[in-house]
Amino acid sequence: MKNMRRGRLDSALRINTFFIGFITFLILICLFAINYTNWAHASGSKEMKHSNRLKNEKSPYLLQHADNPVDWYPWGEEAFDKARKENKPILLSIGYSTCHWCHVMEHESFEDEEVAKLMNETFVSIKVDREERPDIDGIYMTVCQMMSKGGCGWPLNIIMTPDKKPFFAATYIPKESRYGRLGMIEFVPKVKEAWEKDNENILKSAETITEAVKKATDVSQNTQVKDLSTKTLDTAYNQLLRNFDEENGGFGRSPKFPTPHNHLFLLRYWKRTNDQQALDMVEKTLQEMRLGGMYDHVGFGFHRYSTDPNWLVPHFEKMLYDQAMLVMAYTEAYQATGKKEYETTARQILTYVLRDMTSPEGGFYSAEDADSEGEEGKFYVWTEEELKETLGGKNAELIITTFNTSKPGNFAEEAGGHKTGANILHLKKSFSEIAPSYEISEEEFSERIEKARVTLFNEREKRVHPYKDDKILTDWNGLMIAALSKAGRVFNEPQYTESARKAADFILKDMRNNNGTLLHRYRQGEAGIRANVDDYAFFIWGLLELYESTFDIKYLKVALSLQEEMDKGFWDDKNGGYYFTSNDAEKLISRQKEIYDGAIPSGNSVAGLNLLKLSRITGEVEYEQKAAKLGKAFSETIESGPMAYTLFMIGLDFGIGPSYEVVIVGDPGAEDTKAMIDAVRKNYSPSKIVLTKGKDDDKITEIADFTKGQSRIEGKATAYVCLNHICNLPTTDINKMLELLSPDNS
Repeated sequence: MKNMRRGRLDSALRINTFFIGFITFLILICLFAINYTNWAHASGSKEMKHSNRLKNEKSPYLLQHADNPVDWYPWGEEAFDKARKENKPILLSIGYSTCHWCHVMEHESFEDEEVAKLMNETFVSIKVDREERPDIDGIYMTVCQMMSKGGCGWPLNIIMTPDKKPFFAATYIPKESRYGRLGMIEFVPKVKEAWEKDNENILKSAETITEAVKKATDVSQNTQVKDLSTKTLDTAYNQLLRNFDEENGGFGRSPKFPTPHNHLFLLRYWKRTNDQQALDMVEKTLQEMRLGGMYDHVGFGFHRYSTDPNWLVPHFEKMLYDQAMLVMAYTEAYQATGKKEYETTARQILTYVLRDMTSPEGGFYSAEDADSEGEEGKFYVWTEEELKETLGGKNAELIITTFNTSKPGNFAEEAGGHKTGANILHLKKSFSEIAPSYEISEEEFSERIEKARVTLFNEREKRVHPYKDDKILTDWNGLMIAALSKAGRVFNEPQYTESARKAADFILKDMRNNNGTLLHRYRQGEAGIRANVDDYAFFIWGLLELYESTFDIKYLKVALSLQEEMDKGFWDDKNGGYYFTSNDAEKLISRQKEIYDGAIPSGNSVAGLNLLKLSRITGEVEYEQKAAKLGKAFSETIESGPMAYTLFMIGLDFGIGPSYEVVIVGDPGAEDTKAMIDAVRKNYSPSKIVLTKGKDDDKITEIADFTKGQSRIEGKATAYVCLNHICNLPTTDINKMLELLSPDNS
């Protein structure tokens, strides 16, 4: 027994000794950490020394600057009060998290102690994320466009008075002057001297610029109202035709942007006029973009734009709105032509979005950066050695030959400044054109390429990924909901429709105020920032598309409710059209309206199309009347260059007609009803709305009163088709229904 007790005692002592030693070790680690922290603080370590007011923000872009030595403020009264009290000008710096040159300027200037010291002495410095506050960005981008002889973009740097009135605008500013571009070291002292010695003239100049901005940001103040017509559609088409690049597709030379709404308009113009050139422009561009380096052939999805005329070298960032709009363009091209290649591309884009850009809540992230490890495109390019090492033997040769790589590299040669041998994978021919040279079928060739692609993708996943901007924006999500809904019904893919539904439900649950009004941004469990007109217009668009894919009446009701909110909060009763910000939003130096359909469509263009659809859905003419007023409000601006307003042209095309209302009455679970719905979805007739009614007391009658008298004929699924406010006799024949949707009836 004594031996047993002694053994237990020895064991206990050994355990206690171990724990005492372990605790002593932890204490030493803590003491080291404390001493290291004190040393780091004393030695001026950036991590310990610098921390500004941006550290409490949600924006990924603002958080990127939270450790700058610049004493940054977020946009708000604290900054403006400080500027007024200290009589300092404000440096307003606007950018976004995936902006390449924003990163360059941060590293070169804003992280530099010397530059920061000058800025802190001279300015009150404010950082704004353009994607969080497009209202602020829109106004001061207008300032840049008015004041600058060169191009405007981001980073955007504005010098303004404490009451937000601008007197200087610039984009990227290096630390030191070079190649005629004034650097921060010389620029900031000049501003300080001018502010102190010539303040009166600066203030007068700021007043003059502000008044000019007010006039420039409301493009609905027409000197005369024009009646837009089919001639406007013809002019838009002819302008696009003149700017079309017949060799490479796309419009203009370089940089070359995808601008999917151009293609959506051209498809409708082809449908209206049967002009083959309109369809040819669409097909040529969609094919060339898909072949080129602007498309990510390994992981899918499109990069932002091409820096060259032939779509080879992209600016590598990926934006959610591009994916959404391009999905719609490729989906409609498939509907119009029946060509499988367009369906494949649309599906691949959505594979990327659902894999890499979807949050656990169901919303969609905003963007992925162009840079990784401080170098643009590094994540995406390959040397031939890397391809051979990853794939080996014949598979490597297949990829090298198919995707046109070279040992010297095509990226280093085309873009300069990158490692020798770097290649952008791109195609010069389609798989159907390449396969015969290997004496195999296109299907077998595609299978071999796909197997190699998956291997490359898995290897690429080991690399340092580009930064992902994980904020969720209501407007861009609205576009993706519309795209997923459209693709879901055209390709009969329930996964897409369900993803659209999940995203819409997430926004309705987590991105609204207690009073039900929309919010603009969600990140890390927190929604905030008042919604703008794009948020309402794009989300309503998404809900209308989602209804046609689910026939869930809930989404129509919400769309109508949000349209009412939008009309109350944004509509200009005097001149017509929607303001970008709501009546109770923060008052800026100007309250702008937008109609230009640039990288993304304008809220007014989308709203015009929504109003026309809602009019057809409900039978309420007030919506169509408001759409007409909106068109007249911007008519003078649009008439001067319709090519710049192609999403608006889509609405104009819908309004002029032929446009259709289709009501399918039948048992939702019956095969004849499903067949009739499927036939409508496959048919390319873009200017239409589709409703379904299951029984006489169906809830659709609450919204569309005109459906009350519509019922099945002889118990069969029945289609009621109306064209340009004139109704045809109902039919149970699918072919007859499709005949009624033919433009020959116009």
